[in-house]
Amino acid sequence: MNLEKLIPLHFARKREELDGESRSLFESFISKLDAGEIRAAEKKAGRWQVNHWVKQGILLGFKLGDNVDFSIDEKFQFRDKHTYPLKNIQGLSHNVRLVPGGSSVRRGAYLGRNVTLMPPTYVNVGAYVDDETMVDSHALVGSCAQIGKRVHLSAGSQIGGVLEPVGALPVIVEDDVLIGGNCGIYEGTVVGTRAVIGAGTILTGSTPVYDLVYDQVLKKSPDSPLIIPDHAVVVPGSRPAKGNFAAKHHLQIACPIIAKYRDGTTDATTALEELLR
Repeated sequence: MNLEKLIPLHFARKREELDGESRSLFESFISKLDAGEIRAAEKKAGRWQVNHWVKQGILLGFKLGDNVDFSIDEKFQFRDKHTYPLKNIQGLSHNVRLVPGGSSVRRGAYLGRNVTLMPPTYVNVGAYVDDETMVDSHALVGSCAQIGKRVHLSAGSQIGGVLEPVGALPVIVEDDVLIGGNCGIYEGTVVGTRAVIGAGTILTGSTPVYDLVYDQVLKKSPDSPLIIPDHAVVVPGSRPAKGNFAAKHHLQIACPIIAKYRDGTTDATTALEELLR
């Protein structure tokens, strides 16, 4: 079954035109997505690329889905599309730790080996969480976000979901990255290998990042997302707001700053995270 060819054809149909073939196609698709055999985005020739048809497959599932009651009893109630129940963690042989306390992982999200999920956390459909990553308390891994190996998403961090438009690059966090507490990574930002995002930092496609080490300003362009370089240490900062009124009142605009690139001190600090895995 050629999913890459067939998914766009069924996705283009109206809801009332979907049939048994569409449902069978989706079941084959979601099983592969759930197992990590297909992904919403992949790195090819050093550049992250969107698999448009995978996003279309996820959206096809919403078209096919009917709202059903998944409640176990009055203490555990939820209703959702029947095509997107909770992920079957029991079926995994990956040694995933799902610590009790209100976490949810949706069907169609991939969890690698030795992933740890602290409560409460949420991993949405299409997300890819690679081996030995920790998703800490109150953290979100949004739809189609791609998280690398040995990443730590600290408490309260938000990795935004980018499902639509189908051509938009999802948020990418590469291997060995530390995302500090209460960070927000949005709009298809790419965080390079071994970068450190300091607590409270917000990264979006519309926010420039000021690199104090190499005297450059990093921005999103029509051809490229915002890319945080490998090994960069990003912290919250501010810059003066423009205009006489801003000058009069000494107003500042929040902005992320690359304060340095990883060194021995940074590595010693982040090494403490290994004890939690």
